Amino acid sequence: MLLQSLHMTAPPKTEQYPFHLALIQNLKKIEFTNPISFLVGENGSGKSTLLESIAVAVNSITIGNEPVTTDPTLNAVRQLAACMKLHWKYKRNRGFFMRAEDFFNFVKQQEKTRTEMFEHIEEVKETYKDRSPYAQALAMQPYARSLHEINAKYGENLDANSHGESFFEVFSSRLVPNGLYLMDEPEAALSPMRQLAFIVMLQDAVKDGSQFIIATHSPILLAYPGAKILEVKNDQLQETPYDQLEHVQFTKSFLENPQRFLRHLQDD
Repeated sequence: MLLQSLHMTAPPKTEQYPFHLALIQNLKKIEFTNPISFLVGENGSGKSTLLESIAVAVNSITIGNEPVTTDPTLNAVRQLAACMKLHWKYKRNRGFFMRAEDFFNFVKQQEKTRTEMFEHIEEVKETYKDRSPYAQALAMQPYARSLHEINAKYGENLDANSHGESFFEVFSSRLVPNGLYLMDEPEAALSPMRQLAFIVMLQDAVKDGSQFIIATHSPILLAYPGAKILEVKNDQLQETPYDQLEHVQFTKSFLENPQRFLRHLQDD
């Protein structure tokens, strides 16, 4: 483990978000005893808020446009992060924090930057058309270098890829050993088959000393062998076996007999 535990100090007495959430009011301590920890719960239960506040407390690098210290969407959870005391075995400034919406915005931003670099190169060609090839190449160099760095790191056209392909390009390019990775619903970009491939990537990263805390709804990701699963249940985090998770039980029941759930649609 890199991050071993989280302890809550006395939060302020207020009904403002996020302190009004029952999960936050009841939270005292989380032990991270496995390289893979999943946070599971319905939307609005507080699992994503908890993950965001951990990211702020860690001062995690983000995959997005804003660092956790200035991202306006994290203003409220910064107050919650200030109430957290983290205990580390090894503290390293490696890894990242990624939300599904940040990933899609990141891809758009990379493509915007790439387009701007191409436009600058064309402007240089026009401006320096009467100058020597050496002068033209020298003027192009900063833009060509930036374009090369983006292509080398993320491929030549993230936006042309499927969401799953883009996710794997970005994820693999930013994955380093001994990192702490905080991810909110990574399955949003992944098909079921891609989720299985993602599990393999997680396993390889764990072998390299990395740790993951992931908020998810995916029964596929939650099946990662030996993972610690913390479910928001009765307004508290409870460690729950995979086959007892409400998400898993409901999905299994639906797949076994979808018509039982959809019969009323046929009646209409």
